[in-house]
Amino acid sequence: MDEQRKPRIGIIGTGAIGGFYGLMLARAGFDVHFLLRSEYAAVAANGLLLNSAVHGRLQLPVVQAWASAEQMPPCDWLLVGTKTTGNLEIAPLLARVAVPGARIVLLQNGLAVEEQVRPLLPDSLHLLGGLCFICVHREAPGVIAHQALGAVNLGYHSGPAVTAAAQQAVVEEGAALFRAAGLDSLAMPSLEQARWQKLVWNVPYNGLSVLLRTGTRELMGNTDSQELIRALMQEVVQGAAACGHGMPEGYADSLLAATARMPDYLPSMYHDFAQQRPLELQAIYGAPLQAAAAAGCELPKVRMLYQALRFLDQR
Repeated sequence: MDEQRKPRIGIIGTGAIGGFYGLMLARAGFDVHFLLRSEYAAVAANGLLLNSAVHGRLQLPVVQAWASAEQMPPCDWLLVGTKTTGNLEIAPLLARVAVPGARIVLLQNGLAVEEQVRPLLPDSLHLLGGLCFICVHREAPGVIAHQALGAVNLGYHSGPAVTAAAQQAVVEEGAALFRAAGLDSLAMPSLEQARWQKLVWNVPYNGLSVLLRTGTRELMGNTDSQELIRALMQEVVQGAAACGHGMPEGYADSLLAATARMPDYLPSMYHDFAQQRPLELQAIYGAPLQAAAAAGCELPKVRMLYQALRFLDQR
């Protein structure tokens, strides 16, 4: 990578997540290129618009938008904002757009998502995971609504950096990009730990929003649903501990309190279900259940939620 210039950043999947972080990085002066499919015409013509409760109304009137990966210039960083259900299709595009030694960040929920992608990438590419703590959704083509938060924590998965110090240096480099865009970002020493921590929130709220057809405010305002959320969180914490990833003291309670303070939010799985898109069930439920079971730990309530969601998804 040429140290005399800012890195070129490619956004693979310009939905709510990719659009938000790409817009913030572009406004900070980075050379950002956006890969789009269905929304290409709208974004190429009108740019990107962010209606944010945190940052106000922000617009990127001229977007470096591309309809195909073959047209994009080679990128130093690739931020993947697509769903995990499309990872096998996305991997060949990443190899095509990446410069040698590029850093690829999967801004995706769930566990073991990097293991899907790694075998399909050249060994010369660094693969990182990104955990986004944000309330954001698409309002219309090229229009993103941002309700709260915005931090993104990064961890190293695999690639040419072989020592812990070299891996952490790559992760710190990525976190610095987001901080330069005015966003909180931490370089996590353990990607697996970070992914389990995010699952403590994602497992209950994503699934219950689909099953009960409601958002966080109503879920937090009912005693029965609150108890169920707490029980699901405790099971995820147990599964993480069985896999060697202990949570901070009172972690589940801190997430419950933070969610109670949030504006009403419909998680991403709710939107996927409402729009009849495949649900990210393997990454958020299947993989953690498999990992916990392999460590001798069963998560019966999480499994029941997973089975109910599979039924709905298959319908």
